[in-house]
Amino acid sequence: MSIQVKNISKTYGTQQALNNVSFEVGSNEIVGFLGPNGAGKSTMMKILTCYIPPTSGKASVCGFDIHDNTIEVRKQIGYLPEHNPLYLDMYVKEFLEFVGGIHKVNNISKRVKEMIELTGLQIEQNKKIGALSKGYRQRVGLAQAMIHDPKVLIMDEPTTGLDPNQLEEIRGLIKTLGKQKTVMLSTHIMQEVEAVCNRVIIINKGEIVANDTTKTLQQSSTRQIITVEFDVVVAKERLEKIKGIDEVKHLGGNSWQLVSKASNDVRKEVFDFAVSNKLGVLTLSKEEQRMEDVFKELTKK
Repeated sequence: MSIQVKNISKTYGTQQALNNVSFEVGSNEIVGFLGPNGAGKSTMMKILTCYIPPTSGKASVCGFDIHDNTIEVRKQIGYLPEHNPLYLDMYVKEFLEFVGGIHKVNNISKRVKEMIELTGLQIEQNKKIGALSKGYRQRVGLAQAMIHDPKVLIMDEPTTGLDPNQLEEIRGLIKTLGKQKTVMLSTHIMQEVEAVCNRVIIINKGEIVANDTTKTLQQSSTRQIITVEFDVVVAKERLEKIKGIDEVKHLGGNSWQLVSKASNDVRKEVFDFAVSNKLGVLTLSKEEQRMEDVFKELTKK
């Protein structure tokens, strides 16, 4: 296993940030580490990267214990924190050479060139970091995290500030890296999770509330959502009386969202309702559960 976490807890004074957290991340796996603000995501990442110690519990990265082998752990990890720390007065190439020197990278010039090409920094490589847009600063952060060719990449909100084209490029890069490295990333963008992650760990109030593949989690919801459009206006009160419907939401026009229990497919009841009331059904479909819905369901309990 690339990452092993056993019964990690972290307390700040009287506040418990992590409570007995355990999980594993295998080699060449892209894992999304999700949770609402204040759930403990950044704390867990700082513990794994040896920035802060846990209050109790054990963890290891590539077999190296975070207590006993902190230097070796840091060698194995490339880290992009949420607030990307960069030297704004340094030029892009200068900064990457500086970071490469700290890691004692062989043939630094060649490695810097590779990172600039990999992260799409060619056009900006001769600028000062302070003159770059937020998106390009994020690319510099990614380049510095990978310059020493680590086995594990830990990234906290890696696509913050990127435009749609840059998002697609960086997501593609993360998927490519996941074929060779272990990637653990935190994000609030659920489409990103669906696009790049093999597995998802969801943390809420310092505790793990889900740890499974995106597909399994999407199929585990307790709710089913039906979207229906009629050919005429229908009163909400009439739809609420359909057997099995728990919630009715107006989507605009003659379109409605009907929520029921996952075990109860109400499409037949909706169709029968339309027939008995001489209504035309223009569309009737069951929505695939989105990660956003799963996330809300698990973190609002």
